[in-house]
Amino acid sequence: MEKVAVITAASKGMGLACTEKLAEENYQLAILSRSSEIHDLASKLGGIAVQGSTDNVADLTRLVDATLETYGQIDVVINNTGHPPKGDLLELTDEQWKEGMDLALMNVVRMSRLVTPHMSSGGSIVNISTFGAKEPSLSFPISSVARTALSAFTKLFANKYGANKIRMNNVLPGFIDSYPAEQKIIDQIPMLRQGTPEEVAELALFLASNKSEYITGQDFLIDGGLVKSI
Repeated sequence: MEKVAVITAASKGMGLACTEKLAEENYQLAILSRSSEIHDLASKLGGIAVQGSTDNVADLTRLVDATLETYGQIDVVINNTGHPPKGDLLELTDEQWKEGMDLALMNVVRMSRLVTPHMSSGGSIVNISTFGAKEPSLSFPISSVARTALSAFTKLFANKYGANKIRMNNVLPGFIDSYPAEQKIIDQIPMLRQGTPEEVAELALFLASNKSEYITGQDFLIDGGLVKSI
């Protein structure tokens, strides 16, 4: 039986790469994006699409409901999302912090509430996070804080649902070339290049698949060696 994958923020960058990679592996797809182009992508790949945002619980609910109505099951979720607001640490407003938490933490919490009851035969949830969860950066303060909180949530989820064969892991990309970085940043990466969305998608596919069925609650850096801490 073909597995069913739900992918959010699926129309470009790492989300698109994950979508195309899972399509190559014959997953049935249900995809979400703010862009109207998501419908063309779904048609091309033989899946279904919902236009909406990862920080809107109503949109996530529509996505899950449409998936169950079409396929009757959910086996994999790839939680990709946009970038939280950036700015000076103490100049960011309460509203920006709330927006960032909705975008980069609560998206996973809400999706987990929606899909977990329907993973009676087990499943895998993969969250596209960031290296800032391990090495917080003043360049991305809200993202660093939200994604560190996501790592804690992932541990709690893994502890609670491991016996149900429902796994959750985080992918922590460094600087990926869908957003070109300045040369001074690239020079700090031991591999002296940015990663590609396709490389991130390969890791996400591994964590989604049965090849990783004894792995849960973990953070996986894919950053070319950028994070130096142990």
